[in-house]
Amino acid sequence: MASTYTGLGIQLMTTGEKAGTWGTLTNTNWNIIEQISGGFTQQAVTDGADTDLSVNDGTTGATLAHRVIELTGSLSASRNVTIPLDVQTFYIVKNSCDDSVVFKYVSGSGNSVTFAAGDTKIVYATANDATNPDLDAASIGDVTLTGTQTLTNKTLTSPKIGTSILDTNGLELAKLTATGSAVNEFTIANAAASNGPTLSATGSSDSNIDINITPKGTGKIALDGIKWPNADGNANEILTTDGSGVLSFVENSGGTSWQAVVTGATKTAVAGEGYFIDTTSNACTLTLPAGALGDEVSVVDYAATFDTNNLTVTPGSGEKIQGGSADATLTVATERAGFTLAYSGATQGWLLKNN
Repeated sequence: MASTYTGLGIQLMTTGEKAGTWGTLTNTNWNIIEQISGGFTQQAVTDGADTDLSVNDGTTGATLAHRVIELTGSLSASRNVTIPLDVQTFYIVKNSCDDSVVFKYVSGSGNSVTFAAGDTKIVYATANDATNPDLDAASIGDVTLTGTQTLTNKTLTSPKIGTSILDTNGLELAKLTATGSAVNEFTIANAAASNGPTLSATGSSDSNIDINITPKGTGKIALDGIKWPNADGNANEILTTDGSGVLSFVENSGGTSWQAVVTGATKTAVAGEGYFIDTTSNACTLTLPAGALGDEVSVVDYAATFDTNNLTVTPGSGEKIQGGSADATLTVATERAGFTLAYSGATQGWLLKNN
């Protein structure tokens, strides 16, 4: 009776056959078993076609008779690596190709396993169907990291809700929790009574590292119940609150913005500004802006010459100064005079706030 072979090529003894040769055949079988249990081999993947892996019955060296397989090759696109339908075992496979590789049975519609470039996976060939067997990736359960670990280019997914991250003393550092059905919280705990939690950027050769917190859509960054603006304001704007915990940027309307010394014969004022006016060489006419309630304009006699060359203050068209006639001007002839005009409305117009 002719010899028979297992799916991975081990020769099975048949009574009365190959007398006197079974010592050699048995040693070969043991070598094959050693490869199956822990052998390593490299397999070049063909670019432009499937790479079909086959079993060498009764001889060593077949790729499929090794437990650990490294796939190699320069590929222009994803390629298939196939195995015979009757293979039933597991492999540790590393894809060292520069493109993806699909590990599958040679035919049928059963499951296959895709390896991205650089992936290493444990896969098992089930041979669970004569025509459509499944080849699947083995699932690895929860992994507990202890001591110092380095994770390079790896993604941590689906952290368990309610699991605490502890320091080396067993004190809680951080915890992901869920409140109700819609709110997720990441809590940074105080690991020691004397130290508050710290969020810092480290591990870079650059000494100036930003920490970026980006809300989704129109959401806000909320710190202790206070919601911050999503973007910067304009130059010289300040933060203000609406009294309900929402901050926003507004124009800085407080105080007086003092301007450079005015030496010309005319000057058009801007609300909120102050002017040092020098009339050493000529008189000056200052025209006020169109008034809005609360607008202010301030003036100072820069060179003590208002008594020689007067300052004339002219209101905006149709407006009043000190409740006088519309468009009536104010003449200032006092040395070292300094004053502020505030707009009170159409009835009284611009009034002296101080003088």
